[in-house]
Amino acid sequence: MKNTPRHLSVQILNRVEEGRAFAQPLLDAYLSKNILANTQDRGLLTRLVYGTLRLRNRLDWVIRALYSGNFEKMEPGIRNILRVALYQIMFADRVPVYAATDEAVKMTKKMYPGRSNLVNAILRNAARKMDGIEYPDFDKDPLLHISVLHSHPLWIVKMWTEQLGIKDTLALCRSNNEIPPFAIRANGLKITRPNLIKMLEDCGCRAETSRYSPDGVVLSNLPGHVGEMWLYKEGYMQIQDKASQLISLLLDPKPGERVLDVCAGAGIKTTHMAALMRNMGRIVAMDINRNKIEMSQVLARRLGATIIEPIVHDATKAPQTDLRERFDRVLVDVPCSGMGTLRRNPEIKWNATPEDMKQIPPLQKEILNQSASYLKKGGIMVYSTCTISSAENEDVVGEFLSTHPDFEHARPTAVVAGMSDKHGMFRTFPHRHGTDGFFGAVLKRKGE
Repeated sequence: MKNTPRHLSVQILNRVEEGRAFAQPLLDAYLSKNILANTQDRGLLTRLVYGTLRLRNRLDWVIRALYSGNFEKMEPGIRNILRVALYQIMFADRVPVYAATDEAVKMTKKMYPGRSNLVNAILRNAARKMDGIEYPDFDKDPLLHISVLHSHPLWIVKMWTEQLGIKDTLALCRSNNEIPPFAIRANGLKITRPNLIKMLEDCGCRAETSRYSPDGVVLSNLPGHVGEMWLYKEGYMQIQDKASQLISLLLDPKPGERVLDVCAGAGIKTTHMAALMRNMGRIVAMDINRNKIEMSQVLARRLGATIIEPIVHDATKAPQTDLRERFDRVLVDVPCSGMGTLRRNPEIKWNATPEDMKQIPPLQKEILNQSASYLKKGGIMVYSTCTISSAENEDVVGEFLSTHPDFEHARPTAVVAGMSDKHGMFRTFPHRHGTDGFFGAVLKRKGE
């Protein structure tokens, strides 16, 4: 069967659902192979994958209303064929119903022989009966209404309602289904933000300053993939969400200081800190994953960050003796559920379970406890996540402070002080700030 955006989107969605994979690497792999040479087809593939993932619960509600069998026992591939076709019928303005139905039927004949009549019947019923499908009433069952209409698992809606209330949860779920802005960071080691914006505009992009980050730029009208632009290849910019950029500012590293990035990963925040320090001082980038450390070295070379020293180490284990109490500042950007990044990674909400959420905080607590040993007296440590779950954020910090009397909570720096909550914790939300949902707590070790 000829590779089409609809066919490829189903393949990607099958792998996301069956293997709990992330959509972006799979999508990038297909796009990098130039299987779809047409720019419009490449854009359609992206829209189908992310649109279907973002609105999956609503699409499934419609399928259940039109299907007399057991939806849970339907083959995942058939479900995804129906979801992609329904997404086009319900939300894609320029896709005729017959075109979405016809290709879905052809795809089913090829991939799942004998099931095409079912797909054809459901989609034709959808075209006729769409206006008559009833959704949960907000006044009668607000949580189920939000879960279905704004497409989030009910358990997540309940969790957020307990933390934020109905109004904010509704706004948050709505915002999570929007296409996020494309943000980059100007690399201060090579260029100023105004100069980068001018050069981006010369390349045909629309570039605007980010509202919160002094290094942030929001791009639109891109001529192609950012990674292929010479400005990217030469290290003048780095793809990074606006909220993620603020974590380095929250730590506020100074030139000449010794800084530790405990869970450095691919080094995006590490290289930002090197720019804030103007390549003066020392940054130790630590991660358990050697491949990520190697990726961070490649990134550091592209961006010209020369003060970063990588080491492979398990952050849940005690530090080496020569690193104890040696650092002025420590960034503890821990592994988390990623619930603040659902606009970019909508598959997280379908792959995560309540049981998964219970397993994450113990790991975060252990990493934070061990990280405290690296900090000098009088030093600053920042605990951060890209989630909005209290169990991963305030609860972890609260337990740490209760068991470490030599630490105290400090207020965020002036640059990000306007984004702190009533308790002095750094918080961003998609529906309030137009960024990913991040959390940060500034912890100071007492003493000189």
